[in-house]
Amino acid sequence: MTGWGKSRGAITDGLSQPVGPAPRPPRPLRRHRRGDGRVALIFIAPILVGFAVFYLYPTVRGLWWSFTDFSLIGQANFVGLDNYAAALRDFEFWNSMRVTLCYVILNVGSQTVLALLLATLMHRLTRSVILRTTLLLPWLVPNVTVGLVWLWLLDADLGFVNRLLGSMDLGPVGFFTNPSLGIMTVSLVNTWAYTGYNALLLYAGMLQIPPDLYESAAIDGAGEWKLFSRITLPLLRPVLALVLVVSLIGSFQIFDTVAVTTKGGPVNATRVIYYYIYQQAFTYFHLGYAATMAILLVLVLGVLTFVQLRLLRASESQLA
Repeated sequence: MTGWGKSRGAITDGLSQPVGPAPRPPRPLRRHRRGDGRVALIFIAPILVGFAVFYLYPTVRGLWWSFTDFSLIGQANFVGLDNYAAALRDFEFWNSMRVTLCYVILNVGSQTVLALLLATLMHRLTRSVILRTTLLLPWLVPNVTVGLVWLWLLDADLGFVNRLLGSMDLGPVGFFTNPSLGIMTVSLVNTWAYTGYNALLLYAGMLQIPPDLYESAAIDGAGEWKLFSRITLPLLRPVLALVLVVSLIGSFQIFDTVAVTTKGGPVNATRVIYYYIYQQAFTYFHLGYAATMAILLVLVLGVLTFVQLRLLRASESQLA
């Protein structure tokens, strides 16, 4: 037939030259960078080694100790779940958890409210670098130093605060020695130390909110409270969730401020769970029992963090 050559499907032009099917476009060259994985592994190797040595190994070791009667003065013997049963029956353990929970509520609540207030004032009124640096200074001071400074300031006999209260005939107040005020005082000390840092985190989140939203709402007659409640707070949810989770975990780990101020007193009114674990491990040498309480604390923090993230819907953002 005219237009067909000998080969099946071959098409000929006017000069009876066979023309094959249309050529396929060339495939893009795939560059296999086989060395990238090795280079990345080299860069993260120090972090992995540090994590394995200082976090993973102590965690596994502590988990094993929680099933033993290990102490610094004897051989560790496997006791199964006896330590966990003893912890659940230990009144002092539950009292320490209660004190810690009171501290967490006071500390996280006060930090979050003050941090939101400071971040909003910076966002709406001023963006001074000097102000932001000043807010960060208390966070840069070690907790032991913060605790000692406030211990001297609030001393019932020689403290500046009590001298000032005495000049107003309000009498000396035992901030750290009064069982009713001890945990509240420790909470306010750490609130002073960490509020500025949380405020900067929230302020950074507020900077991600488009200014057009505030301008449009202001044109419609919205005041500052409506701008905060209808725009800032909903769009700040992921950052606020981060701040709350970090504050919650950090508050449960309170130790150094208590260790240098009240040492768990008076009458165990400020003996938080970390300090109780420390006492069991290095005062009474019950390292197996201390490891058990530490594992229980990890489980409690895991559950609280999961619930907190789900309730705050931290993975969702209305800015997307």
